[in-house]
Amino acid sequence: MGTVVDDAAAAEFHAFFEAHYAELARLARLLTGEADAADDLAADALLALWRRWDRVRNADHPVAYARGVVANLARTRIRSAVRERRRIALFWAPRGGADGYAVDDPDVPAVVDVQGALRRLPFRKRACVVLRHAFDLSERDTSLVLGISVGTVKSQTSRGVAELQRLLGPETPATHVRAAVAAQRTGGGH
Repeated sequence: MGTVVDDAAAAEFHAFFEAHYAELARLARLLTGEADAADDLAADALLALWRRWDRVRNADHPVAYARGVVANLARTRIRSAVRERRRIALFWAPRGGADGYAVDDPDVPAVVDVQGALRRLPFRKRACVVLRHAFDLSERDTSLVLGISVGTVKSQTSRGVAELQRLLGPETPATHVRAAVAAQRTGGGH
């Protein structure tokens, strides 16, 4: 019993879904570091968009809105995982306040891959670096997606690239870090 308007909205949404699903799943994968969760987050984001499709389709930047939904869902997922790990760590921690994780001689690999290094960045830095370099968004578009100022995007991106550079090794120039992140755009790397 759909109307012409409902059918037109459904067709528009279907076209939007086809055009942007893969990109949203890549964004989710890069933000969470979890390939398995990426499809679920992209699907959840698109479901949320469908529920508000009348507003989304009339927005100035529907793709930016969709990226923002993915970023928010990823942030929620990461926070939940961190809380769960803390609960588990508290449960298994020895009595007396020790965290159970101290190691006298940690075995740190000499080379850290880009995705692993991205996972170590705080969410906002990671999101800025991924959106700016893997998705090639402008500072303004990144600020729209994340709901932060352009100045914050600039500083978080710069600090994120510097931190990635430190994590990937001091001899890794920032231009190589940006290129390695950009290679993630098409699923390159891992």
